[in-house]
Amino acid sequence: MGSGPAPLRATTARTLTLTALLAATLLGCADAPRDTPRGPAPRTTTPQELCASLIVHWADITLDGADGRDAVHLDYQSMGLSGDQYEILRAVLDEARAVRLTDGPEAAHALTAREAGRRCAERHRQGTPTGGPWR
Repeated sequence: MGSGPAPLRATTARTLTLTALLAATLLGCADAPRDTPRGPAPRTTTPQELCASLIVHWADITLDGADGRDAVHLDYQSMGLSGDQYEILRAVLDEARAVRLTDGPEAAHALTAREAGRRCAERHRQGTPTGGPWR
């Protein structure tokens, strides 16, 4: 039998190839200038925006299902709403249902977005509401 290094197995060769590709990729990234923008900065959703988004979501689902009746059959906690947010949802739905009867579904959805934004801004005008985890 001859002496010399043992032949490389196919898996070892693949591992070496992948390691070389990874090293080349990392070295290529290291050469990028430090002041180059890496993409847009993440945006934080404000409590007002989150509140309004939740209200509009559930109001739209409720208005679009079962001719404006409660087609959701979920309580406020299952919807991910606080007690105050649920009260806003109920008030917005009452107004939107009336508008839907007189002016149609598009007007009802427009009212929903407008009123949810207004009421959530009012709810948060002096910071985050207090009064317990669901308030």
